Amino acid sequence: HGYEMIQELGERTGGAWQPSPGSVYPTLTMLEEEGLVRSEEVDAKRRFELTDAGRTAVDEREGPAPWEAFVAGTDPAVFELREVLGSTMGAVKQVFRVGTPAQQAKAVEILTDARKRLYQVLASDEA
Repeated sequence: HGYEMIQELGERTGGAWQPSPGSVYPTLTMLEEEGLVRSEEVDAKRRFELTDAGRTAVDEREGPAPWEAFVAGTDPAVFELREVLGSTMGAVKQVFRVGTPAQQAKAVEILTDARKRLYQVLASDEA
């Protein structure tokens, strides 16, 4: 279904491209209207699959897949940075969801220090 497609695109691009539901679902509706995909309700979720016409369109498509073109030439360090940032955001959310006020204050202190240290990296001559 749409959510799984969003997740899959995120995985295939190393997190660089994860379209919003506001762009994916209208696109799926348009593809269905064009006869390239069909949908059905399965376990309270709308599932999509390519039609024969959709498979033909994919087979006739030239060039790299859209997700490959999106990440072509992107420095791998960008993907590592996105992954670390995403996991850090997950930790921050947990601290503010279930942490004590003292733990939350410590998290703010850590994040403030990290921000300052990142600017120091940019200001230094070190590689």
